[in-house]
Amino acid sequence: MAYSKSFQAKMSEECFDFTCTTCEENYNKIVEAVRYCIECSGYCCQSCTDAHKAFPALRNHNLLDASQGSQAGNQQSTLPEFPTERCSLHKGKILDVYCQVHDDVVCSTCIATNHKSCPENSIHSVPDMIGTLYRLDDTKRINRQLRKLMTSMKSMSKSKDEKLEALKGAKHEAIEKVELYEKALKSMIGRAAEDSKSEIVTTYQELENDILQDKHNVDTVDDELQQLEGKLKRSEGNRAQRFVCSKQADKKLKEAERLKVNQDKRSNEDVPLSFTPNQSVMTYVKGLHGIGQVKGLHGIGQVKVNRKKVDMYRIKGYRDIDIRMTGDNETCHSPGCCLTKDNKLIVTDYSNKKLKRINLDTMSVEDYCKLDDKPCAICCTDVKEVAVTYYRPGRIQFVSIQHKMSPTRQIKLPHTCYGITSKNDKLYVTDGGSSLYVYNMTGTLLNTITSDNSGTSLFSRSRHITFNENGDKMFVGDWDKGLICFDGAGIYLSTSSDNDLKNVAGVCVDGYGNVFVVGYYSHNVVQYNEDGKKIGVIVQQQDELYWPVLVCFHQELNRLFVTMGRSNVVKMYELE
Repeated sequence: MAYSKSFQAKMSEECFDFTCTTCEENYNKIVEAVRYCIECSGYCCQSCTDAHKAFPALRNHNLLDASQGSQAGNQQSTLPEFPTERCSLHKGKILDVYCQVHDDVVCSTCIATNHKSCPENSIHSVPDMIGTLYRLDDTKRINRQLRKLMTSMKSMSKSKDEKLEALKGAKHEAIEKVELYEKALKSMIGRAAEDSKSEIVTTYQELENDILQDKHNVDTVDDELQQLEGKLKRSEGNRAQRFVCSKQADKKLKEAERLKVNQDKRSNEDVPLSFTPNQSVMTYVKGLHGIGQVKGLHGIGQVKVNRKKVDMYRIKGYRDIDIRMTGDNETCHSPGCCLTKDNKLIVTDYSNKKLKRINLDTMSVEDYCKLDDKPCAICCTDVKEVAVTYYRPGRIQFVSIQHKMSPTRQIKLPHTCYGITSKNDKLYVTDGGSSLYVYNMTGTLLNTITSDNSGTSLFSRSRHITFNENGDKMFVGDWDKGLICFDGAGIYLSTSSDNDLKNVAGVCVDGYGNVFVVGYYSHNVVQYNEDGKKIGVIVQQQDELYWPVLVCFHQELNRLFVTMGRSNVVKMYELE
């Protein structure tokens, strides 16, 4: 007699007390179950039980004897109640212990490590004490609170979406205002320029008329002199006529001589027409950081305002960034650092011949590359590349910072190399001594700066270099002489020194008209303005700063990063 498949399945099922849930649901197979999995809420055959033991994700599941499980249609068994939630700290461990002191459910490892001081009678096994610990009213209360808070969260999320839309609108409106203001400023500048052009044209016409009149006078006198010369020739033999002609010629000669003297004076004058720009306008515009004030809400109730120049920074807080890595054989020594466009800090490690990239979100080293010599200073040449100096023999090593850092090309130089910075496709390099060199990006020497106009040597032991935001001022730190200022073309301006600074090493700018100068043996950072005037000491030894070498300033975060000699940390100071 033939039987249907479903009937055969039922007959087979009746032969087993418990059947495998997975095999039946997924493969339509009736297989005898030998275990019950609490986490999977189903029965397992021997193959599925072996799979639980084989896979790491299933290995820690609680497998009971099949007789302890239950399945609809079969004999009902009493199933012990076990929690299935796992510990977030100790992966794989079940949260099956309740600490009454902390009112928290934990795993057995948590009890052994974090709850040693809790009284023994306050520690309860959840499966053993569930009848005492569990209260239905508590669950109902928590469910009500969950629903209430979920409703609040949804409302808050919706509110944030609305704020985002409002923010987008506010951004477009603010940009439109800037563009309108820009247009108005351009219009005013255009009108002022037209006024200057009109004045130039008017002045030109006046001067042109004067010159034409002078030319006419000169030509007239020249004609009269030629006529007198002819009369004198024709009066030969007639003394009376010659006397009259001579007197007329003498008078005209005196008149012509006066005209000549007057014209000679005018000829020696400068170009009769010129234009001198109003430098106060240019200076004012250069000092602008934006053409208005931007305000925005950050977090809850905090307002951030774009600032211009500040008087003196103060430390709001600080922390250490550990830069020592596994494999470093020596204590780190970082004479150079720079900030990249993607908000990463790259430091040189002279002792371990490495370049290390620091993630400013995690405040930890995320990448490094090994170099063939000890690196000194570093600067960004563009968003994809940095340049590093080797002191002796003098070389510039270029390093790609795309993805994983890796050394690329190298330039060999005939002198030692210490500080380095890049501006307008030029490299500015100090030799640690008496010179500052300017090269193009292929290593061709463009200029050497050693002395001022009087021939006085500018440097003693030159160190790090930086430019201001506009690129019209350059600052060099000198170990013995202090802060040395130049204009953008490398023309010497001034030297600043102070009793608070001992042995200047590093310099950097904040982008708002301030210069940070590092004193190595004074263990401090001193703030100057761009004219070389001291504003004050902002970081000192009592702020846990020892033998600082170089500084970098993060404009957006308002943070000052300071590298130190023979130290495994970089100091990060939050300023206000």
